[in-house]
Amino acid sequence: MAATSSPAVLPTINAPPAIDTAQQIGPTPAFRSFINHISTTVQTGFANRRPWSELLDRSAFSKPESLSDATLRIRKNYTYFRINYLSALAVVLAFSLITNPFSLLVLSGLLAAWLFLYLFRPSDPPLVIFGRQFSERETLGLLILSTVVVIFLTSVGSVLVSALMIGLAIVCTHAAFRVPEDLFLDDPQDSPATGFLSFLSGGAANAAAVAVAPAVASRV
Repeated sequence: MAATSSPAVLPTINAPPAIDTAQQIGPTPAFRSFINHISTTVQTGFANRRPWSELLDRSAFSKPESLSDATLRIRKNYTYFRINYLSALAVVLAFSLITNPFSLLVLSGLLAAWLFLYLFRPSDPPLVIFGRQFSERETLGLLILSTVVVIFLTSVGSVLVSALMIGLAIVCTHAAFRVPEDLFLDDPQDSPATGFLSFLSGGAANAAAVAVAPAVASRV
């Protein structure tokens, strides 16, 4: 009687774990946290702005008596209309960039490079461009060099400076001629500011800290 042959044993192959493509392609938690914090801060700022009709009330304008009077008006009006003035500056800056498409494109590319090549990019794997591998120090050096070139050796720097100067001139002129006697400066939300962007110091600073912390920790 012929012996029965045992069935052949096929080799087993362990399938590699599935790769979550959504996690790889989608934004990192740090980036989402950064965007959420900035969005919340901007929404809070706009919610606390003063009525534009109060800002443009013609009956409240008069010529300052002296330079010290104009300076005092600027300080008081800035304290009261801080968010409105920042909005006006943002509009002037946005208009300047929109009317200069090259500057807008270059500045957007520079910002995207900082965000996605350094701040929100994991340190492993290293950055590879055109087949060349760049270390973290080389990446940072290239970004700093690119920023210096863009700001000081192209028209982007002049566009930004011109827009800020025009915006500040508009704000200071309005604040110097706007009589602040009818403003309720003892409002709790009108605490003295330490800088022209002080209303962003809370939310934006925390957002930046939360967003940059994972990138910094991965590079230590």
